[in-house]
Amino acid sequence: MTDRSEPGHRTADVTGRREPRHRTGWRDLVELTRAPAALSVPGDVVAGAAAAGVLRPRTLATAAASVCLYWAGMAANDLADRHVDAVERPHRPIPSGRVSPATAGGIAAGLTVAGLAIAVTAGGRRQIPVAVSLAGAIWLYDLGAKNTVAGPAVMATCRGLNVLLGTGGRWRPAVPSALVVAAHTYTVTVLSQREVEGAEPSLPRRTLAATAAVAVAAAGARSGRRMLGAAALATWYLARYGAAQRRAAEDPTAARVQDAVTAGITTLPVLQGALAARSGAGAAGVATAVLAPAAARLARKVAAT
Repeated sequence: MTDRSEPGHRTADVTGRREPRHRTGWRDLVELTRAPAALSVPGDVVAGAAAAGVLRPRTLATAAASVCLYWAGMAANDLADRHVDAVERPHRPIPSGRVSPATAGGIAAGLTVAGLAIAVTAGGRRQIPVAVSLAGAIWLYDLGAKNTVAGPAVMATCRGLNVLLGTGGRWRPAVPSALVVAAHTYTVTVLSQREVEGAEPSLPRRTLAATAAVAVAAAGARSGRRMLGAAALATWYLARYGAAQRRAAEDPTAARVQDAVTAGITTLPVLQGALAARSGAGAAGVATAVLAPAAARLARKVAAT
């Protein structure tokens, strides 16, 4: 047997021997930041850039900035939740002692600075208001709003701003796409608040109805080849995320609700692809959508929530 000690300290067994101190490895950091879930992030930027007509090679750099901010938010999330996780999810990196709170805080801060720097470098000074607002919204959610009634709205705002980050300052044409992504995010966040205790059947039923409305909005109301591609991707999105919510409505246990949350995260690239296709960037839309199967496979190895 060994004595428990604070993360980062050595432990001793009953014979007095000292066990080696755990060193944070890359696998621990992957789990801390939910690294594979970042596959759901670049599509926000692509959808925004397509809507604004500024889909360029530099969009890749903006997507990288977005990923940095996403990972920063995940690290800050676990830092803020470490005491709750010690009871509900003791296997997570911080409560298990694999990552110290100081390390998690440093990673969150460093990735935030990196994300802002890359965003401004790629998009220029016009990018500053959206980038700073996005970073502020992420930290507001993690440190204050997450466990309040405002939590889903703040998280939805984060995702909406992430879409606008792709516009390089020309954000007005991308507002409709940002609102669609924000609405989707709201449903995922509302469900995520019940993934530990389970939910009433009415909750996944309501989010399923909202998801159907999101799919209709992403498909677009006009006809033509562009809208056909968007409609096909929107249907794919609704089929995958909707099915998970329907199962949660039939059996609203914590496991089913968590499955629905994971489906909402990993299926988001398909919705983003539909929005890009609706804006005329069909190839980019398809390229974004095909990230969804990879995200789903990776989520089976590293939790997305």
